[in-house]
Amino acid sequence: VQLQASGGGLVQAGGSLRLPCAASGGTFRNYAVGWFRRAPEKEREFVAAITQSGGSTVYADSVKGRFTISRDNTKNTAYLQMNNLKPEDTAVYYCAARWQLYDTIGDRQMQYNYWGQGTLVTVSS
Repeated sequence: VQLQASGGGLVQAGGSLRLPCAASGGTFRNYAVGWFRRAPEKEREFVAAITQSGGSTVYADSVKGRFTISRDNTKNTAYLQMNNLKPEDTAVYYCAARWQLYDTIGDRQMQYNYWGQGTLVTVSS
């Protein structure tokens, strides 16, 4: 499967962005999806994940209550809705996918086989 993340840009603190992750070349409903981010001079870190069916989600503590991950399997797209953005959310955001026949979810990079190219989110103070 190929993944294409988009929707990044410059936003003021307190603002919102929605990042789509469009998938192609695979049966999207069989892929768990995760979002990760890499801030300047930091390691890539987990943000949020969702199961194949969309029935379960998990979030990093730093984004819980502000970010929402979702998916539309009819459109082969996952989303990361980001509200109340903070300057510390500035990073390149990556979506990733993992194939599995049954619902699965994970917060570790090594669990994901497929990665998009990333989209830059910059939050100004």
